Amino acid sequence: MFIDELTLNIHAGRGGNGIVSWIHQKGKDRAGPGGGDGGRGGNVYLKGVRDIGRLSEYKFIKDFKAQDGGNGMKNCMHGKSGGDLILELPIGSVVKDQKTGKETEVLTVEPKLFLKGGNGGYGNFHFRGPKNIRPREFTSGKTGEGGEFFVELKLVVDLGLVGLPNAGKSSILNSLTKAKAKVGSYQFTTLVPNLGDLYGFVLADIPGLIEGAGEGKGLGHKFLRHIARTKMLLHCISCEHDDPKKVYDVIRKELKKYDPTLLDKPEVILLTKTDMIDEKILLAYKKLFKKSHKYIFAVSIIDDKSVKELSDQLVKILGNL
Repeated sequence: MFIDELTLNIHAGRGGNGIVSWIHQKGKDRAGPGGGDGGRGGNVYLKGVRDIGRLSEYKFIKDFKAQDGGNGMKNCMHGKSGGDLILELPIGSVVKDQKTGKETEVLTVEPKLFLKGGNGGYGNFHFRGPKNIRPREFTSGKTGEGGEFFVELKLVVDLGLVGLPNAGKSSILNSLTKAKAKVGSYQFTTLVPNLGDLYGFVLADIPGLIEGAGEGKGLGHKFLRHIARTKMLLHCISCEHDDPKKVYDVIRKELKKYDPTLLDKPEVILLTKTDMIDEKILLAYKKLFKKSHKYIFAVSIIDDKSVKELSDQLVKILGNL
């Protein structure tokens, strides 16, 4: 099951306590302070992974905590530092502190410090001095940072394929890349975003949108969020429709409702399933977008030549972004 949002309890480790202990000092009748300091609590790091399904692994595991630091030991020995926790999240995840509202983005595969472990407490050896030769003071370890966090995945891709259900997006993705997206002749065949690689550029097949998606109808907001970080949109319009411009306007309307800034993204028009119409009608369809768009392509997945031409053009365009 694909999950792109959930709530997790994440905490860094608590610092170990300092202790009161005594150690015999050579040449002195009395034992001196020998209680060591507690160890530092483990930190929490966030690491990005290129697996959009990773959040599903946390569906039944809601609590994550780094290791606590060890208590101080005798003979002035420090407690062991707690082990760090590296929490793996899909690249593009946004982690929001439910209490403060602070957001942290996960955009790289390099672990990033997220929560600091608590400092260890002081043992009585720390409090020794000329006027305090037998200190009995010690302090407890500090609590590590942590709390309840809302994790939301927003895919980071170069090209997002958008359009109505059955616009041929999954078929196009499969043809352009080595993806194996599910293909069917019914609405919402695609229930999760599918990713593919086109000569180093990441393509995403965003599940089909319908009129009213901006208000949450159909798959609605569940997948509109994934368009937010897409560098460019490939607007797929099936030639099965008698009025491609109307179809285009429906999707644009929903994008605007969700986030007006989405309309500012570079956009390519792709007329799909061109084998269903003749060349004269196809030219008429292209003219509908000629004044508003620089890039207008047409493709049929049963025509290898059109697929190759589309692939070459997209690589060239993406390379200049």
